[in-house]
Amino acid sequence: MADPQLKTAAVAEPVPISEALQAELDGMTTTDRAAVIMLLLGEQQAADIIRYLSPREVQALGSAMVGVADLSQEAVNIVLDNFVVTIKQQTSLGLGTGDYVEKVLNRALGEDKAATVLGRIMPGSSSKGLEILRWMDARSIGDMIGEEHPQVVAIILSVLEYDIAADVLNFLPKENRAEIMQRVASLETVQPSAMDELEGIMQKQFSSSSSAKSSSFGGVATAAKIMNFTKVDLETSIMSGVSGLDEELALKIQDSMFTFDNLSGVDNRAIQVLMRSVESDLLMTALKGADEEVREKFLDNMSQRARVMFLDDMEAKGPIRITDVEDAQKTIMRLARVLSDKGELVLAGRGDDFV
Repeated sequence: MADPQLKTAAVAEPVPISEALQAELDGMTTTDRAAVIMLLLGEQQAADIIRYLSPREVQALGSAMVGVADLSQEAVNIVLDNFVVTIKQQTSLGLGTGDYVEKVLNRALGEDKAATVLGRIMPGSSSKGLEILRWMDARSIGDMIGEEHPQVVAIILSVLEYDIAADVLNFLPKENRAEIMQRVASLETVQPSAMDELEGIMQKQFSSSSSAKSSSFGGVATAAKIMNFTKVDLETSIMSGVSGLDEELALKIQDSMFTFDNLSGVDNRAIQVLMRSVESDLLMTALKGADEEVREKFLDNMSQRARVMFLDDMEAKGPIRITDVEDAQKTIMRLARVLSDKGELVLAGRGDDFV
């Protein structure tokens, strides 16, 4: 009779994976793995899941579902096993919560009152027109809203994906772009009257309706993220116009655009160009309160000797006020934008391709 301990050890031992299979698994993204699970589901179950995804997620998932068609059966089995392990660690408490809440409120309050409540607690739940916009291409959106009031256009840009909103700007009248971005940056709460006007446009275009409600859109952060995805020449033109309308607001947008921590995603050559243009003491102050990833990005571009000396000098500076750290980071980012405009370095997410 076999030794029970040996039998247990044999069961616990993982099945060896060949190099080819490991390479196949390593080449899969999380979207690829989701695509595999979707293909294993029935059509109805897959459709029920897809309706909760954003247009961008659906597009990515659809492409992945085509791309994983040639996966080996062994890879599919492992993906499924990993999914089962992961799902066992999750709770089902939140599944279908949105539909459940909507049904309960409709029954308790009636559809009209429920729509008002849902508008406050579940943003976007009754804005069918805005949802349809998210599925449209940039040119179609631009053509549709180009002649509308800048405030309405600003609201629409604020609810789109940032890169799509940046593309839409290309199809809007040049003379309106600066004012539109100023309005995006100034948005906080959108009043019912503005939402009524927006839904009126949607009704004409899509024959849909929505209850008027106050919603939170836009703001400086939204304007900055949209501008991050515009081409440099378009961004320069628009920001110059915004500065002419409101110089302080333009500065806030610029400070929020490509942040200091985002430098962790910039290539090493760009970091080296930036480091040659920044005083060591200023960089030390900026890195004192920086994300660990961006700090390592700079340190990795120093020689071992320079790295040790830099860290020693930074430690010797002692505690630094947060306001001083933020000022140093903003100064470096403004310099980075100047170097970017001169073509001496490329900042990721600016709508340009790397070469």
